[in-house]
Amino acid sequence: MTTPAHVLRAPDEGRTIAVVGDLYRFLATGADTGGKYAMWEAIVPPGGGPPPHIHSREEEAFYVLEGEITFQIGEQTIQATAGTFANMPIGSLHRFHNASDKSARMIISIAPAGLEQMFMEVGQPIALGEQPPPPSKAEIEKLLAIAPKYGVEIKVPHH
Repeated sequence: MTTPAHVLRAPDEGRTIAVVGDLYRFLATGADTGGKYAMWEAIVPPGGGPPPHIHSREEEAFYVLEGEITFQIGEQTIQATAGTFANMPIGSLHRFHNASDKSARMIISIAPAGLEQMFMEVGQPIALGEQPPPPSKAEIEKLLAIAPKYGVEIKVPHH
């Protein structure tokens, strides 16, 4: 693996992807960090967030910047507001969901890197500041089909 270079992203920089209704602005990818970690800003609209899922390859950490996010960790549900940090170890069943009527904003990081490639494969490029389109059935099906390739098991009820 190559030695990572210094990375500096201004507030209006970074690849921006709409992923199943959420908006992700990538601050650092595995290509930037020599595969050690990836980090992105997530804007989660009301009703947004993934279903419960398990990562088999990476830890995932969340830092809520604005708004409210409901975290499910196993059977436990936690209401998180700005300033809350949560870490999900490899193999833990978890999800995040915005049950409020306002968008929430978080920093999400994973270690090691690699999962960000799934989002780039599934999502669609979008300009920063644009609203992500609501998730389509085709996009959800694409995510469900691709997730196992990245070691992610998605627990979709009635699927």
